[in-house]
Amino acid sequence: MGRKKQGQFESKGKEKRHKMKGKSMEQFAEEMQSALAASLQPREDGGAAPVKLPCPLAMWDLGHCDPKRCTGRKLVRKGLVRGLRLTQRFSGLILSPMGTKYVTPADRTIVAQNGLAVIDCSWAKLEETPFSKMVGSHPRLLPYLVAANPVNYGKPCKLSCVEAFAATFCIVGFQELAVLLLNKFKWGAGFLELNKVILARYAACRSEEELLSAEKEYTAVPQEEDHFDPFDVDSGRESCSLNRPQGPPEEEEDSSEEEDTDDDDDDDDGDVVEEDEEDDDVDKAEDGEDK
Repeated sequence: MGRKKQGQFESKGKEKRHKMKGKSMEQFAEEMQSALAASLQPREDGGAAPVKLPCPLAMWDLGHCDPKRCTGRKLVRKGLVRGLRLTQRFSGLILSPMGTKYVTPADRTIVAQNGLAVIDCSWAKLEETPFSKMVGSHPRLLPYLVAANPVNYGKPCKLSCVEAFAATFCIVGFQELAVLLLNKFKWGAGFLELNKVILARYAACRSEEELLSAEKEYTAVPQEEDHFDPFDVDSGRESCSLNRPQGPPEEEEDSSEEEDTDDDDDDDDGDVVEEDEEDDDVDKAEDGEDK
């Protein structure tokens, strides 16, 4: 008497979980537009207004780089990304070298409902990075893209954490969120400009096969080299996005992510993230790396 059947609890619990995960794409789009509008609305004190993103962003920080020069940590400080414990599981899309599939537009729903995570580690310490402890249901790799961060400007696949987040958002069709994150860095808009053509091709693909074909066609054509670097990079460090394993870094280059020590919205451009590739911010890759 008075005891509820176990099935009643399970049914109610499943119904609640279903409702939590049932956000429609229309609702997501509305929240995305609200977040973008809030990010552009200055406060009376001159600071940035708090922004609530429509999906969770997270990062595993291996502590390989200078916390003041990491793009991922800057996003954490601004409340846009949450830190994860080493063995903590993430249910959304994860940019990681452990992935066997590439990010495609088909991952749109996964990102919208469960979010996106990156791995912030150093290229120089890939061998000792415990990627197997940073797991989830949807590990991914990022396709070919060119970095715009001050440390690795113009280099392929050397993305910072914020660039890895932004690249994924562009590919799955949420470019507004990419703009929101990149606006936190003076050099951020340059990433979208450098990769405008190829990001548009990736976003139009209907399958992973199409995406890899687009990548192959794009990289087969020699790209014009930009010999003018608009940034004064004198750190001597290199950070990358672990979007896919690429072999050990050159000895003379230490892969650490660099960012501005200033914590304002127009902080420095020194942030470099690593998704799946190497250094201070691991955030790309089929999931990746960054800083």
